[in-house]
Amino acid sequence: MKHRLEHRLEHRLRQRAVFLDRDGTLVHTRHYPSRPEDLQLYNGVGPALSRIQQLGFQLVVITNQSALARGFFTVGDLECMHDHLRDCLAGWGVRLDAIYYCPHHPDGIVPKLSVRCNCRKPRPGMLLRAAKDLNISLKKSWMIGDILDDVEAGNRAGCRTLLVDLGTEPRARSPLRHPTYVARDTVHALRIIEAADGADGAGMAAETAYLPASWRLAGAVATGVDLHDD
Repeated sequence: MKHRLEHRLEHRLRQRAVFLDRDGTLVHTRHYPSRPEDLQLYNGVGPALSRIQQLGFQLVVITNQSALARGFFTVGDLECMHDHLRDCLAGWGVRLDAIYYCPHHPDGIVPKLSVRCNCRKPRPGMLLRAAKDLNISLKKSWMIGDILDDVEAGNRAGCRTLLVDLGTEPRARSPLRHPTYVARDTVHALRIIEAADGADGAGMAAETAYLPASWRLAGAVATGVDLHDD
């Protein structure tokens, strides 16, 4: 009985987190950024993250960094970029609880990193490790990313998932790659989390009504709906 009570207490004390992809979600997309100044926050992300942190969510970055395996830059270069990212967010009073990165890619040129692994998204290894390290309840947490590999990693880990629509992703066919919600941008994604954390059902419905135009068209074609005006 005592063991069960301790287990229930430990489960209740687990933290909630928002897991965030880096490129295309926190910062503007760029082809293999390698310098601190290459990481430019999207407008409005700092204040939006501050509100999320005030709700009690941990903020954890989850990022694939195959450029390490490809030899484009070093771990030291990556750490400098991430120090810059932390400094930018600190200007808004935001503290990142952790940054996890996968350095692997099977097509790399650095032998020890040129492997298949369990951490590269869409595999959930980084999220599972973060949950263990930071005492996070995955089912109470969210994963935000701009590609369906981010969504799949979050779904595999047991999180709710948000796809930031950059206009690059087709409508998912596999349930594992289907996001809980789709957002116009990262600030909108964070508003959805705020709405879900509150009790305003109407506000939640309004925030989650968005779908990319191409997804609406694909759904209409699949169901035989005529989108043309008479």
